[in-house]
Amino acid sequence: MGDLTLRVLRLPHGEGLPLPAYATAGAAGLDLHAALPAGNPLELSPGARAAVPTGLVAAIPAGHEGQVRARSGSALRDGLAVLNAPGTVDEDYRGELKVLLVNLGDATVTLRRGDRIAQLVVCPVTRVAVAAVESLEDTTRGGGGFGSTGR
Repeated sequence: MGDLTLRVLRLPHGEGLPLPAYATAGAAGLDLHAALPAGNPLELSPGARAAVPTGLVAAIPAGHEGQVRARSGSALRDGLAVLNAPGTVDEDYRGELKVLLVNLGDATVTLRRGDRIAQLVVCPVTRVAVAAVESLEDTTRGGGGFGSTGR
């Protein structure tokens, strides 16, 4: 399907869950699933947040990052968001992938084992050299920030 391979290691509590997969041929993100204990759902009350385990360790391809993003349906329906959106998974990280979810809705959301909780988008990363300078060129926008270009 692609030119890159995302190598994943299933942890014991992730056994039996689907590997990350694209839901459609045109999807940009791989679905991630909750590796919660069977019969022990996680309830997120309004305003609550949790690091939800996926039961996976991933080797992001060199020169790339994994971006953990909310699922649009869960965001619209339940108010679930990825708190540090997008969450970055560095290519050299080898810990369990966890999704930092927050309930921004007005009702408690119950997550169960195997629920799709987020998506992982693998993107190229450009690394830069940092150089201290005495001045920078002027632009039309200048120092205008939030909302400075209008509505």
